Amino acid sequence: MSNHENSLYSKAVLFAVVAAVTVLIGTIVTVFVPMFTAGMHPKNENLQPFTALQLAGRDIYQAEGCVNCHTQTVRPLKADVLRYGEYSKAGEFAYDRPFLWGSKRTGPDLARIGGKYPDEWHIQHFENPQAFFPKSNMPKYTWLKNKPVNAPETLAHMKALGFPYTEEDATALASATQLDALVAYMQVIGTSVARKEAIVVDASMIEAANPLAGKPEAIAEGQAIYKAECAGCHGQNAEGNIGASISDYAKGEPADTDTYITVANGLEGAMPAFAGQLSKDKIWSVVSYINSLK
Repeated sequence: MSNHENSLYSKAVLFAVVAAVTVLIGTIVTVFVPMFTAGMHPKNENLQPFTALQLAGRDIYQAEGCVNCHTQTVRPLKADVLRYGEYSKAGEFAYDRPFLWGSKRTGPDLARIGGKYPDEWHIQHFENPQAFFPKSNMPKYTWLKNKPVNAPETLAHMKALGFPYTEEDATALASATQLDALVAYMQVIGTSVARKEAIVVDASMIEAANPLAGKPEAIAEGQAIYKAECAGCHGQNAEGNIGASISDYAKGEPADTDTYITVANGLEGAMPAFAGQLSKDKIWSVVSYINSLK
């Protein structure tokens, strides 16, 4: 009998078993072992488990199908970062079970929505999205403010996920509405990633006078920008709402440079900065529109 006939290759069953065991060992070593190492489960230093109210809001977000229209992940592409903010990091999703990255942007990405607007902005936006963005096809969620959170269900979810909570949390949850919960969830999304320091505009960085002052086309452009970006907080006709009345502000005849700096830098906790979103000419156009309200 030849050596070939006694070799492993001549014994089909034995060869198949050895090959299967070899592939299985390789798969375990290269796929499953790394899954249980710390490096495969990063967690941002500032990341905290969801509170009971935030988790209730997250459950409502899923139940209402918000993930079908909104993503929660900023791709590391220049266009995405310029529009939405710092790109997403793996370590900020350690407590997302399941993750809600989404795949369709019928609405804007929400990965950096936390802390961008005050609570009242979100409340009014959920009640009437079209008051903020006239062309929005987002449905109204006015009924959420009249519907209480299902506290026992939320606490059961907290236990199942291993998230800590206190009796005070449970008591507060019992008196919360679903709108309260959804707003609480909005305000925590993406907050474990530190925001990049925004460029602070000062008078030395801009013209001493508005170069577009009095130009009808600049006023028209400024009005369009105002309607798209500012009307939700300051009123469709600049009469004021969450934010101050821009008509009253204009009547005080502020310096153009002061108005430009306010629009560019925003107001912490109340108004986002637009220096990173609008070009210099667009901001001057907004200034021109505000001046036209005098």
